[in-house]
Amino acid sequence: MLQTKTGYSGHAGASANIWTPQPAAAAIERAHAAWGELTALRSVPDVAWLRLSVEALEPNAFYDPVWAKAVAAHADGRTDPQVLLAWDGRGRNRLIGLLPVVSSWRAFRLPLPLMVAWHAYAPLATPLLDRADPSRAWSALLDAAEDAGARALLLPSMSADGPAAHALGSALTRRNLSAIAIAGIERASLDATRDADTLLREALGAKKLKELRRQRHRLADSGPVAFESATSPADTARTLETFLALEAMGWKARQGTALLQHAGDAAFIRQAVPALAAQGRCEIVSLARGGVPVACGIVLRHGSRAFFFKITFDEQERKNSPGVQLTLDLTRHLCADPAIADVDSTADADHPMIDHVWRGRLAMADLFVPLRADDLRIAAIRTILIARHAARNRARRIVRAIRSVRERYR
Repeated sequence: MLQTKTGYSGHAGASANIWTPQPAAAAIERAHAAWGELTALRSVPDVAWLRLSVEALEPNAFYDPVWAKAVAAHADGRTDPQVLLAWDGRGRNRLIGLLPVVSSWRAFRLPLPLMVAWHAYAPLATPLLDRADPSRAWSALLDAAEDAGARALLLPSMSADGPAAHALGSALTRRNLSAIAIAGIERASLDATRDADTLLREALGAKKLKELRRQRHRLADSGPVAFESATSPADTARTLETFLALEAMGWKARQGTALLQHAGDAAFIRQAVPALAAQGRCEIVSLARGGVPVACGIVLRHGSRAFFFKITFDEQERKNSPGVQLTLDLTRHLCADPAIADVDSTADADHPMIDHVWRGRLAMADLFVPLRADDLRIAAIRTILIARHAARNRARRIVRAIRSVRERYR
């Protein structure tokens, strides 16, 4: 294990001299200093990880041990990441911080002294932090990254305005550092504490809702339409196969990104979904016509937040908007659940469907976090990352334009 260089003293780069007697206050601080380490994700004790996940400052279902270990064990090209851990002290009695990471070479094929938060099947890189003292946990995570040779961290798609980001700011201030947003977006979210029908009327308006009701009636011409939620391990495992089959017949299959097209990805999702359902933290929702699903979605739960991870639908029914119909029913389903306060769509910014239905917004950012105040390489690393982001954005716009033309003439 690596001891953090500064503990929680706030003096960046200072190392305690173990041969020199220390004042009583320093000795007490050292005794309570957090410890950090970089280790293999698969080696993290499940009990310690689960306790931290349950009590985390800010929800992130994708860093839940069940989900993350399933991805790490199976997902094609995404296995065996490392993880930065923060412990409450030398005895490693309590885990207070966790952030899965990979090297910049593995993430981007860039040979930089940079750690990148692992976001394989994780559209959120907010770490799990102990709510009692999240800044202390961040300090240990940052020190562990520096001890391992990194000069900076990149946190793709991190919650920009949440308590974890504020705790990071506090930890960096003590080092005379600050995080820099390489990119920022807003993605759709749902305030599940409000009345669903009121939200939908405000978002869509009377005319659009009337059109959707007409499409719903047309969808029901061939049989009764019903919304269903599978929550038990057996039911989610069964409904997952329907989800996978629908996805494999749609546009994701044409892109080569359907889960069934990759044995490791199919193995990961088949392991994770029933296991999380057994703990009440996953459900698969579906819209069925005459008992046959025409749309399915996977929803994860962490604390009071739900995450709308994936959706798929029967593209032969596109004219009746089955994906939108499912989202309307899911909105009512989650707003009626007192355990859920808000829902992260996990969608891209400006998503053509969910942005019009869920009008709330979550501020997300790709945060660049320097680890040293006097490192001349930091500016060069940041410049490379900014250039890479700009190039990827240009490529995405070209791909979307080509795809739009292809869909128009299919």
